[in-house]
Order: sequence, then C-alpha cells, then structure tokens
Amino acid sequence: MSVGRILSIVLVSVFIVANSGCVSQELYDDVRAQNRIQQDRISDLEGQISAAGMEVEQLQLRLDSLRGRNDADLDSRDADITALENDIARKKALIEKMQAQLLRSGVALPVELNVMLQEFAAGNDMVTFDEATGTLRFKSDLLFNLGSDQVAADAMKSIKALCDIMNSKQGGKFDVVVAGHTDDVRIGKPETKAKHPTNWHLSVHRAISVLNVMTQNKVSPKRLSVRGFGEFRPAEPNKADKKGNAANRRVEIFIVPSGA
Repeated sequence: MSVGRILSIVLVSVFIVANSGCVSQELYDDVRAQNRIQQDRISDLEGQISAAGMEVEQLQLRLDSLRGRNDADLDSRDADITALENDIARKKALIEKMQAQLLRSGVALPVELNVMLQEFAAGNDMVTFDEATGTLRFKSDLLFNLGSDQVAADAMKSIKALCDIMNSKQGGKFDVVVAGHTDDVRIGKPETKAKHPTNWHLSVHRAISVLNVMTQNKVSPKRLSVRGFGEFRPAEPNKADKKGNAANRRVEIFIVPSGA
C-alpha cells in the first residue's frame, strides 16, 4: 500500500449540540479548522516519508556499487558497507516511525458523520472511542464467546446500527477496515485449536465474522477489508504468565476514504 493511501482513521472531534439535533455553524467552522491543521500535518509527514524513501534508494544504490567493487583494501570496503547498511537500517526505522504517526493522525470525517458515530458510541456499552486516534473499538468479550469467532446475538444489533450509519448518505462515501486483536492467552482446547490454530488466526477469523455481519446488513463487500494482529499490538500490558488482559481482546473499526 502506498504512503498516500495509508489508513485514514476517524478523528472524533465534535460534540452534539444540546437540544438541537443539528450542528451549529460555530462548531462546523471549528471542525473545518481542525481538519485543515490535520491535513497540513499529514501532508508534512507524507513529504518526510517520501524524502526518506528516496534517501534509502540512493543509499541502496551506493551499497550495491560497493559490494560490486573488487578493491585491494577489503577492510576499508567492508567498513564502508557496514556503515551504509547501518545507515539504511536507521532510515528504514525512521520511515516506519513516521508511517505509524501518519496512521495515528488520520483525516477528519465530515461533521455529520462524526456526530452520528459519536451518538452511536455514547449509546452503546460495547463500543468505545480512543480519543487520541479516533478508533472505534468493540470489546471482543461482548462480541464473541470465549475462543469463538461467532458474533454473539446481543452484538448483532450494535453492528447493524453501525451498518446503518455506513450506509447513510454521510457514511456511504467511506470504506471500513475491521481489525481483530487478542490477548496473549494461548489457545488450549483441541476443538478450538482445530478452528483457530493461533491467536493470529482467531483475530483474523473474528474480524471476518464482523465483516460478514456487515455484508449481511448491505454494506458492499467492495468497501470492506480485514486485518488480524493476534496478541502483538496490545492496548495495555497483559498480565504475567500469559494471563491476558480483557482490554486487548477487541475488534477495531477504521473508517477510511473510499478506495484506500
């Protein structure tokens, strides 16, 4: 995926206007200003990532040239090669760091859609917002039974409500990425392990299950994709001795520009 198409995450930055049910001009202008600031930050990061990528390409060309030389002073050549390899590794690490910042930065959604998502989360016990990133999080313990990838009956209503938002005029211009996460408790039951050999499998299977519910509620498959991170991106530290943490058992929903 190109840098310009890295996931743009929901920026939750609006509040519902008391007793009115509509968005005031002042609030709308404030969100537009925040959008411009956010876009400037994203453009700057994209420029830095692009420049760093070009530097890596140039360093790689120099490295390939050095490796092809047959110098008499092998020690000097090897030292130069090592220095270039280290420089490339540092540049790549910097690019990864900036890409992570870009992923967290996101692009603000239209005001109306933000309000709809805010209302959705406020009235739903199984959904929370991460204010720092704007990520919609479903608690897996409420979505699924232990070790299962079957969406619980009680959770269907919540996912359907989200589908109604994504099928609305405001939400229809955006796509959805469903990302599954687990804690670090290993899968032990043979019957569970047969279906989900690892936590990675379980996280992906759960994301797919949410995706399937969304397609059943008329969200176009063209607008949906899944990711699975297993236990490797915990939201909070797991307990000692592989005892997990409920906060890490989650499904995250990213609202992204169409085609991203």
